[in-house]
Amino acid sequence: MASINQEPIVRTEMLIRKPVDEVFEAFINPEITTKFWFTKSSDRLEIGKRILWEWEMYGVSDEIHVIDIEKNKRIHVESLDGTHIEWHFTPRNNDETLVSIENYGFAGNADEVLNQCIDSMGGFTIVLCGLKAFLEHKIVLNLVMDKAPDAHVNQ
Repeated sequence: MASINQEPIVRTEMLIRKPVDEVFEAFINPEITTKFWFTKSSDRLEIGKRILWEWEMYGVSDEIHVIDIEKNKRIHVESLDGTHIEWHFTPRNNDETLVSIENYGFAGNADEVLNQCIDSMGGFTIVLCGLKAFLEHKIVLNLVMDKAPDAHVNQ
């Protein structure tokens, strides 16, 4: 059986043609985030808080702990399963932001970690595509909802 020689880190990024403060706020403020990612959140992100994120259509949730926030630069959270998510925001000109997302800390055997990495890469790529459509064009694409329609709890 194969083993993993170094801790895998999933990275995905997208250029968003909006100023960094607007892009950063989209991940801090659940009134915006629910337009492109989860359906419900218990609060805004603030250092030290434990926040419940819900994907009601799938009947799943995640409690995250906000480890660190550097305004308009970085957000770092830890999920209930022990994985970490970091967003990095790099301004490009006055109206563009490169958003990079890293997810790491996966647990399990090599096959389980590989599957978690693949799911994470696909999921965060969809999140960034939804963010881009919403912030740049005010379009709610329902990407997360439509990713697995057969998995909805109330079919």
